[in-house]
Amino acid sequence: MARSQPALWGGIVAAALVAGCAVGPNYRRPAVESPAAWKTTVDPRFWKPATPRDQEPHEAWWEVFEDPGLASFQRQAVEANQDIRKAIARVEQSRAVARVGASELLPTLDLNPSYDHFQRSRGGFGSSGSFRADLYSVPLDLSYEVDLWGRVRRSFEAARAEAAASLAAQRFVLLAVTADVARHYFQLRQLDAESDILLRTLELRRTALDLAEHRAAGGLVSQLDVARATTELSTAETELLDVHRRRAELVNALAVLCGRTASDFSMDATPLKLEMSPPGIPPGLPSRLLERRPDVAEAERLLASANAKIGVAQAAFFPVVQLTGSTGYVSGELDSLFDPSSRVWSLGPSLAVPLFAGGRNLANLKASQAAYDQAFADYRQRVLVAFADVESALANLQWLGQQAQAHAQVVEAARSAAALSDSRYRQGLVNYLEAVDAERQRLQAERGAVQLVSQRLISTVLLIKALGGGWNDEPTGLPFRSER
Repeated sequence: MARSQPALWGGIVAAALVAGCAVGPNYRRPAVESPAAWKTTVDPRFWKPATPRDQEPHEAWWEVFEDPGLASFQRQAVEANQDIRKAIARVEQSRAVARVGASELLPTLDLNPSYDHFQRSRGGFGSSGSFRADLYSVPLDLSYEVDLWGRVRRSFEAARAEAAASLAAQRFVLLAVTADVARHYFQLRQLDAESDILLRTLELRRTALDLAEHRAAGGLVSQLDVARATTELSTAETELLDVHRRRAELVNALAVLCGRTASDFSMDATPLKLEMSPPGIPPGLPSRLLERRPDVAEAERLLASANAKIGVAQAAFFPVVQLTGSTGYVSGELDSLFDPSSRVWSLGPSLAVPLFAGGRNLANLKASQAAYDQAFADYRQRVLVAFADVESALANLQWLGQQAQAHAQVVEAARSAAALSDSRYRQGLVNYLEAVDAERQRLQAERGAVQLVSQRLISTVLLIKALGGGWNDEPTGLPFRSER
């Protein structure tokens, strides 16, 4: 037995050396052609070919707005949003699954002590004699699959890629939640500004109603002017109530994003100012930052996992070599259990050769190849969507900026026309219909200006989201921890 051990161990070493190869395709990240230049950017130097950079830390991108209120709500959302917590748990789960796969690369060692008390016959057939005995056993069992064809390594490769995909998915959830917080926040500030405009309008229309009633009592105008003034006042009150209703809905939605109950959550009125403008976009913006978009990275990691699973399916066509060994002590007496004479051991390989599986292995291989094709199509689709999202956000910012400049002149003209018409009506030079129409145009112009400010801010948020979060080439790190 002693002379056969070197040959056996030599076979084990040879098998381990052969285990350096793995069947199945080695993964290569697919090349995706990017547009030569953005169609809507002001600066044509916006793009270069991309490679994933989603693992770089992402800055607290909302700081570019320099808004303490927004920053406060973002901190609440990052700490308490339930979708973010669920994504964190999913990352921990996928990492644990990957560790399970990694454990298969190492031998399994088990200690299984046992005690048996049994009775056996002393003689052969028909014998009535028997004896009782004890058996103490302390075996140490070892088993190891020699990964000749890379099945274990490909399985671990797939699990590791899926863990990376779950981390990218968690980053995308974090980005989506913080973008939604910013969008709701700016919409609320827009409604607060509209509410202020409507409150000022109500004051003017109450004054106009008093004036119309006074002049009607003096016989200067008919009751038609009073009816029109009453209608305009009621219309403004209705619009104000609708703004309050929409604000309540948005506050409740923001509460959910921040992980709070709606009844315990509130936001002080902070109207947008007409002179506000979104933060400036530095030139060359998408040249690096689109590379770290987390949903694209997630699709690419899932593609890598699907590629590794093809190797797992191919390895099923080849033999499986197991090395098993056992050592320990066996004795009928507890006192002599650990004596050298009670020691036992065994060592030997086993071979399982797949001969016939009813087409199961071939079907699994075809299924894994089809899954790879699906993952590849999903990856390309997400890249195309990413290009479209950035393009749309840049287009919106460009055209909304020009629209805001043009609308500023509309607001100025509408205010002048409303003031002039009100003065002429008070002097009795025009009828109330002309004054009301000028006031209505002023209201619409001011509300439209506030809405444009909000749309430009929200479009900036959408651009940041489309780029994977912020546009700082040296991120400072998101204030986020995955502690459980």
